[in-house]
Amino acid sequence: MPAMPALLTIDEALARVLQQVQPLEAVDVPVAEAAGRVLAEDVRAVVDLPPFRSSAMDGFAIQSSDAPGRLPVVERIAAGRPATRALRAGEAMGIATGASVPDGADAVVPIEHLTDHGDEIEVSQAVDRFDNVRPIGGDVRSGDAVLGAGSVLGAAQVGALAAAGIAVVRCTRAPRVAVLSTGTELRPAGEKLGPGQIYESNGPMIAAALAASGAVIESLEHVDDDHDAHRSALAQGLTADVLVSSGGVSVGPHDLVRRIEAELGVEEVFWGVAVKPGKPLAFGVRGRTLVFGLPGNPVSSLVSVELFVRPALLALQGAASPEPRYASGTLTAPLRANKDRDQLVRACSRTVAGETVLEPLSGQESHMIVRAAAADALVLVRRGGGDLAAGDRAPYLALR
Repeated sequence: MPAMPALLTIDEALARVLQQVQPLEAVDVPVAEAAGRVLAEDVRAVVDLPPFRSSAMDGFAIQSSDAPGRLPVVERIAAGRPATRALRAGEAMGIATGASVPDGADAVVPIEHLTDHGDEIEVSQAVDRFDNVRPIGGDVRSGDAVLGAGSVLGAAQVGALAAAGIAVVRCTRAPRVAVLSTGTELRPAGEKLGPGQIYESNGPMIAAALAASGAVIESLEHVDDDHDAHRSALAQGLTADVLVSSGGVSVGPHDLVRRIEAELGVEEVFWGVAVKPGKPLAFGVRGRTLVFGLPGNPVSSLVSVELFVRPALLALQGAASPEPRYASGTLTAPLRANKDRDQLVRACSRTVAGETVLEPLSGQESHMIVRAAAADALVLVRRGGGDLAAGDRAPYLALR
């Protein structure tokens, strides 16, 4: 096996990954099932929202020119049940939040701003026209854009689509991802460990991370360090849109993944990234299938997923901005820079006086997955940028 070539930077490696992505085809998806999906085309409202003048408060609909004053209550309006007639001058109608404001009314007075005597109300202050009245189409007009192609659909987006009257959307097909763990030392959780054996954690961890990015996961049975077992499993995984393996990508005699993938027609795009942890990452393609060979150490795999695999899945689905999104926080402790590699340091984040504070964890070795479970952030320490002191600002990725 040849020595590792010059290492790519994080940005260079990600650019090469994204250059290989060919977005998947679009399918129709019911809005109620579209969370986590990516829109393949722009979506426009089919109704005005709100479709009628509605009340922003529980209160009483009046004509603003009648305030201040005492007004008889002639009707009470519930949401979904419009008034039986128009409001006349000198009258009030009780109204619920979201209910249709009756014709003739131009304001709603909140309950807490008046005195309710049952059959009449007393408004002690002047009221402006259109107070607490939501206009027709105040949120969106029929035919206007709701969301654009490339939008990732979360809860708020699904709610917006449903409110705008959209039942079905065109989304990119969910990518099929095969996940494979390699190593003779691995055993499934629940089995008794023998000498030199450890429980297999990378497969479930990677599958969980990628399922949260909209992928359909096929978890392959882990394989021992055997040529034929590797070849069979890798060949099966290469039928997916994305193959993600962990372990077996370094230079040892039992590191078989890259060699066998080459036998199976995988064209290696790069091997090795100047990042800690995660240096021996391999990436290649066979046809339209993206092939990631992640390091075997669990935290190295986790970092590789966040930096490279998750963005690739989002790009496959046509996301407008698939790159990792870094935020900024203040360090509580110093961090030493590595002169050769960028580092991703596990940390806990919290909010203090409206600002994000980042507390690096002890135990940063790449095999320490249990300690990593306490982290909700990866702090980026750039190589060559100098050490960071407590109180310095630093970019970080939120762990999901």
